[in-house]
Amino acid sequence: MDSSSSSSSVSEEGAKSEAKMLQRPKLGSRKSSGTIIIPRDSPHVELKEEDYDENDARTMSPRRSSEEIEKMGQEARSALIEQAKALQASLLEIVDRVEIVRSEHEKLEGGNKFLQSYIGELMQTSKITSTGAAKGKGKLKSRVTMK
Repeated sequence: MDSSSSSSSVSEEGAKSEAKMLQRPKLGSRKSSGTIIIPRDSPHVELKEEDYDENDARTMSPRRSSEEIEKMGQEARSALIEQAKALQASLLEIVDRVEIVRSEHEKLEGGNKFLQSYIGELMQTSKITSTGAAKGKGKLKSRVTMK
């Protein structure tokens, strides 16, 4: 019995030591780092207004003058107008081509109707002549046998 009691006490001590090892250590309280962005009107920001010389590279902006902007606007307008004219001309050519194709289609359709009616009349005539010829052959045979 001593061995069982000693083994149970050893297992209890092992479980307690395992539980201690699995627990995370507690962290101390931390302060939030907050934002890094500082507002412009903050008292800690120092803004210096500086005047620069005309020849200073910092004053040489790629900005255009109002005359240059107006000139660019006029060039863009004229380019758009030319493009619109070209598109209108090509549209008129397409409309003309559609009209030509439509008139050709109407002519062909008229010719097709004429041919259909002509073929229909030929078929009617051939049916009439074929039935008339068959009747005529029967009469001829009967006449020949009578002689």
